[in-house]
Amino acid sequence: MAPSATQDVSDSIAAKKQEHRSGDPSLAFVRDEEALPPKFEDKLEERRFLKHRLALAYRIFAKCGFSDGVAGHITVRDPVDPTSFWVNPFGLHFSLIEDDDLIRVDHSGKVVEGGNNLRLNYAAYAIHAEIHSARPDVLCAAHCHSTYGRAMCSTGTTLDMLTQDFCTFYNDHVLYPNFAGLVLAADEGKEIAACLGDKKAALLGNHGLLTVGQTIEATIAWFVQLERCCQVQLAANASAAGTGKPLVIIGEQESQSTWEALGTQDAGYFVGLPLFQVAEREFGERTYLGRGLRPI
Repeated sequence: MAPSATQDVSDSIAAKKQEHRSGDPSLAFVRDEEALPPKFEDKLEERRFLKHRLALAYRIFAKCGFSDGVAGHITVRDPVDPTSFWVNPFGLHFSLIEDDDLIRVDHSGKVVEGGNNLRLNYAAYAIHAEIHSARPDVLCAAHCHSTYGRAMCSTGTTLDMLTQDFCTFYNDHVLYPNFAGLVLAADEGKEIAACLGDKKAALLGNHGLLTVGQTIEATIAWFVQLERCCQVQLAANASAAGTGKPLVIIGEQESQSTWEALGTQDAGYFVGLPLFQVAEREFGERTYLGRGLRPI
């Protein structure tokens, strides 16, 4: 006798429970309208909104201690002219950046508009222009020389899945091992973009971290999280070396299930909002969930 439809459903439910032993990943976040990225019909309004979110992102990086001389850059694709992006002017400290300081750069490296300082960090152009060209899905890309990121990038390895947070990057980050010096050539930018592929993060060998996302919030959240994962990985490796005991690595099935709960674009956006809530205070603002839309 052929198995009944009821049996098929029961088998499917049992398989699902086995696949996600800790529960349904969709329960990790409530995906209602106010927990998802806003949508705009007016592209000029969207540009103003994104420029302010980008200024907030730089303030977050400053608070996290990611400013390192003149190194580092976060870019956002312009919604009016998607063949260009907004970036910080070269030489201005992250903690001082305001909306009007940002400069817009086209994919040929020309600064087409901005504030008083129109200087462009050419390394920002060489890396980010190629990423934005190769990845139409990417709104935002972030790179800077954070302490633990640089240390991890000198090990020549990717992350082990050591804790829940690491699983955000499960099968979703790469190592780019080909350090050739300061990135001032478009060809190396192309190589970085090709190595990144469809992933959200890259460890640039002997250089630093890179994250990309469909929202500014997710990109910044993932960069901050990746830096902390690097810190934990380095500490865990040192402990294992001292004790002689191997690290305990999360299994593939559990890692995948956790990625489905924490590693998606929508999850990244929501996880990033508390960082923006704090940054808003520097501008005398407070909005619901830190989304930048509804003042409270």
